[in-house]
Amino acid sequence: MTTTTRLSELNGDYVLDTGRTRIGFVARHRMATRVRGRFDLFEGAVHLDGDEPSRSSAQLTIRAESLETGNERRDAQLRRDFLGAATYPIITFVSTKVEQVGSTTFDVTGDLTIRGVTHPVTVPFELTGTDDGVAFAATVTIERARWRVNWNAFTTALVGPTVVLDLQVVATA
Repeated sequence: MTTTTRLSELNGDYVLDTGRTRIGFVARHRMATRVRGRFDLFEGAVHLDGDEPSRSSAQLTIRAESLETGNERRDAQLRRDFLGAATYPIITFVSTKVEQVGSTTFDVTGDLTIRGVTHPVTVPFELTGTDDGVAFAATVTIERARWRVNWNAFTTALVGPTVVLDLQVVATA
């Protein structure tokens, strides 16, 4: 993908291309290394206003049970005990503010809801391409305790307090 030099060309409504979008995460396990995973079921939409980026918006809905780390036992425990997927089946992000901070970088602030708990998060997105849609990349670190993403005191000691969210987003008109 190439990046457009004229943001004004980016106007309209887009939906996430689930085949080319990756919603990943990395958590640190204190006894081992990092645990990497992803969510496989999600949908989202973006409204882009290239003339006035502050009028842009985004929303994302993730199915908590679609968490995958490559280890079935760990996945089942993360879904059940950490995310409470049976009670809280979806994770959502709804933007409340978009601010252009560089020629191709944007801070997207919004409400992130996990386990029924909502807190604001600012995600620094970079426009990475515009061929056949629009592509953005972002990495943001969140403190999992703010959203009650924990099982018990033992796992509080074993699992690092932060989770890095890694977003590679492709949206098409």
